Amino acid sequence: MPELREPAYLHSEEDAAARSPIARQFLETRRRLNENVDAADNPLVKRFHNLDHNTYLEGAIPAKYKELMGLVVSAGLRCDDCINYHIIQSYRLGASRPEQEEALNVALLVGGSIVIPHLRRAYALLAELYG
Repeated sequence: MPELREPAYLHSEEDAAARSPIARQFLETRRRLNENVDAADNPLVKRFHNLDHNTYLEGAIPAKYKELMGLVVSAGLRCDDCINYHIIQSYRLGASRPEQEEALNVALLVGGSIVIPHLRRAYALLAELYG
């Protein structure tokens, strides 16, 4: 297995927040709510967060593609917070809007029409991030 390493982000979270009110609200809420989780000092949650972080590092599969895979799964599972997170991370890693839209197409095909409401919200975030 190749060595995992931190990805080289092209954009910061602050860049995404500056471009998109949806991203700004999501990132602020996520940061605030994570403070509550962190304050609990739960070792199982810490281990899970570490596993989650390490999964999306650069490795045999580039981090950008891992984030796009995360986007597909998140849309298929209909998790709006997860969709927002992976759209923002994919944007930060340099994914183009067409790449993100293709990923969402896969989710729509796999998940079916129940994905459409989540697709609408995803496209709103994409419109703000990419103009």
